[in-house]
Amino acid sequence: MNTPLPPADELALVDRELARLDARRTELLARRAWLIRALYPPVAAMAPRLPGMAPPLPGTRAVADSTPRSAQNVLLTLGGTLLTIAAIAFTLVSWGSMGIGGRAAVLLVVTSAALAAPVALLRRGLVSTAESVAALGLVLMILDAYALHRVALAGTDGLGYTAVASAVLAGAWTAYGSTLPRLRIPLPAAVVAAQLPLPLGVLAAGSGPTAFAWAALVTAAADLAAVLWARPASVRITAATGAAALGGWSLLTGGWLSLTSPWSGAPLLLAGSALTLYVAWRRPGLAAAASAIAGLSATAALGGLLRAALPSDWTVPGYVLCGLALAWLWRTDGTRDALGPAVAATGTAWLPRGVRQGLAASGAGVVALGGLWALPPAAVGLLGPLARTTDVWSGEHAERVLTSYPATAALVLLVAAAALAAVPRLWARCGALAAGWALLTALPVSLGLPYAATLVLQLFTTAATLWLAVRPGPLARGLKQGGAAAGRPTGPVLPPLAGPGTPWAGWAPLRPPTRATVLEPGTTLGWCAFAGGLASAVSAVALALDVRGATFVSLGVLLGLFTGVAVLGEGARRVVSACAAVLTATGLVLAVAAAAGFEDHWTAVALLLVPAGTAAVGARVRTGSTALAVEITGACVGLLAMGVAATRPAFLALVLALAGVIAAATAVRPERRRFASWTAAVLFLLATWVRLAVSDVTTPEAYTLPVTVPALVVGFLRRRRDREVSSWTAYGPGLAATLLPSLVAAWVDPDWLRPLLLGVAALVVTLLGARFRLQALLVLGGGALALDGLHELAPYVVQVVDALPRWLPPALAGLLLLAVGATYEQRLRDARRLKERLGRMR
Repeated sequence: MNTPLPPADELALVDRELARLDARRTELLARRAWLIRALYPPVAAMAPRLPGMAPPLPGTRAVADSTPRSAQNVLLTLGGTLLTIAAIAFTLVSWGSMGIGGRAAVLLVVTSAALAAPVALLRRGLVSTAESVAALGLVLMILDAYALHRVALAGTDGLGYTAVASAVLAGAWTAYGSTLPRLRIPLPAAVVAAQLPLPLGVLAAGSGPTAFAWAALVTAAADLAAVLWARPASVRITAATGAAALGGWSLLTGGWLSLTSPWSGAPLLLAGSALTLYVAWRRPGLAAAASAIAGLSATAALGGLLRAALPSDWTVPGYVLCGLALAWLWRTDGTRDALGPAVAATGTAWLPRGVRQGLAASGAGVVALGGLWALPPAAVGLLGPLARTTDVWSGEHAERVLTSYPATAALVLLVAAAALAAVPRLWARCGALAAGWALLTALPVSLGLPYAATLVLQLFTTAATLWLAVRPGPLARGLKQGGAAAGRPTGPVLPPLAGPGTPWAGWAPLRPPTRATVLEPGTTLGWCAFAGGLASAVSAVALALDVRGATFVSLGVLLGLFTGVAVLGEGARRVVSACAAVLTATGLVLAVAAAAGFEDHWTAVALLLVPAGTAAVGARVRTGSTALAVEITGACVGLLAMGVAATRPAFLALVLALAGVIAAATAVRPERRRFASWTAAVLFLLATWVRLAVSDVTTPEAYTLPVTVPALVVGFLRRRRDREVSSWTAYGPGLAATLLPSLVAAWVDPDWLRPLLLGVAALVVTLLGARFRLQALLVLGGGALALDGLHELAPYVVQVVDALPRWLPPALAGLLLLAVGATYEQRLRDARRLKERLGRMR
């Protein structure tokens, strides 16, 4: 460590810093202990104190694993349970061994004692004991009722007797619990018993599910009254549980009846809706959930009545209209919030906010389900043309599907789109856009339109959505811009603890606020519309392939549309549209070639018009991601042309040469010069090789040397003018034009002259590269020399390998690997040095 201080001064400085850190650590530990004691007093009191920690807070003490109160409760619970089991066993098993008087005496004495004992226990303050004895007394009363039925009323109906007995027990327990309010068990037990009289009485009378549902609903209404007006929390909780169970059963029964017998189910659903709506009104905490249930019940009731009165095709639209009436409350609520107090006294302002939201949510859910029901025709209209079952340009069309699906699905989509468009929210506008697009896509299927009308409608849908992608202003009208909320912090800022005596005084906030990322409405809506336009365009092209003229018309229209979006659009939508325009132009070229009866090789030549056009567009646009994307897409089409021409090598050479011309023309531009020049050189070289192979040329040097010599001269003159030019740019194309074809020919030449001449030439090139520090000469010459030498040594290597034992090559390979592993680091250093030396060459 280098420091300007003397060792003694530095030691004193280090000691002071260590002392300061120790003091700071002590402060932090003390603060941590205080926080733990403040948050968890029992745990902090039991934890051992570390040195430096503050003493326990006043009033805190260690807590044992169990308290006397909890132990008492356990013992009393166990005792009461055992006595209850004994009473049940006595009643069910030993009852027959006593006479009628003994039975009555035992039941009367035991039950009376069990019910009277809590009075004395409560006077002495033994509340827990009184609870246990009272619970035993309640169980004994149930056993008394059972015993009475077995002995005196054995001939009565079991369900009817149970209903009457439960009503009597509910009344008796209510009176008992009201008399002894300190007991917590009797009143909830009375509520449980009160759930049985009406439902069991209806079953005893032999009534059907409708009467049972009404009985359950009346009982649930009584439970809700207890929830609203009863004081003990245990009674309210028990009553709420019973109301949820019985009320839910009655509403489910009403929903089933609305499908099978609407005039029987509608009153039940409307009564349940009114009941839950009243609860929502009286309990703001339950307003949203209860009013949502009320809205669904009312929608099911009214929709069932409409279902009975309307044709079957109008069933779902009837439910949707009922749900839409409730969903309109959402717009009323949002409009009131947006306009302020000026409209507070109008519309549905008299409804509580939670009630409005719950009703609107239920209506929106019904409309959403109706929209899902209406989507299959849209899916068929979009994906049907892609599942082609006929030949291209055959004039035949695929068989229609979903012919029996109700045509009212289009009406449902129209209603959903209109309703969502009226809501001034971004998600609603996106949903309206999607519903409108689905409507236009589903119309041909729902209305059974002919082929021409279907194609025209798909092209219109594509044009409309792409126009909205460029100009989403009408869709975003009335929506708030996202920039207004962009500065809202999304994370809390924790301030330092106040006070000079705290160790945190003066500390900075622990985390800076972050800003929310809000999407602009125009951007989101534009992307939604653009996605729909792309999907409709693909479907339109697939449908147009049935007829030749329709194919040309559709491709021409789409080419104009995508070109317009590429010119007028912004951002990524412009790039995607430009690429789509290139692909559409490719399809148009293929269609023209097919209509003209071109063979594959002439089609490949025609496809080169696309990369030529993209190169021209790139030269005009010059900068930006759009130009690059267009040129890359055109290059991919050029690769397609090469693949199409692969069956005719002569035309493949022509295609490669023409592609090289396009690349060479692109290389004139400064921003594309490096890559395009290399591409052009590779394409020309490949064209030359293919042409030589087609012509059965056995001496490629006669054709390559006349190209190599001028190329090397030009490269030499260029390096004389500009010493910064890379050797790969100056000499690489010229050397590769001869070395690579000659190397291929040497590998298939059985004679010795060509490999010898090639080796000498490669050696000269390698030496020149080493002498003048030229990377291209060194790499190309060295590579050609190594491969040529390997070709010459290959026969001898094969002979030697055949003469060696089979075990020797693996052994030699293993030794080589061991040697390389032992000198691995040295080899890496050598490789890095070689890489650095090559990198310093030009």
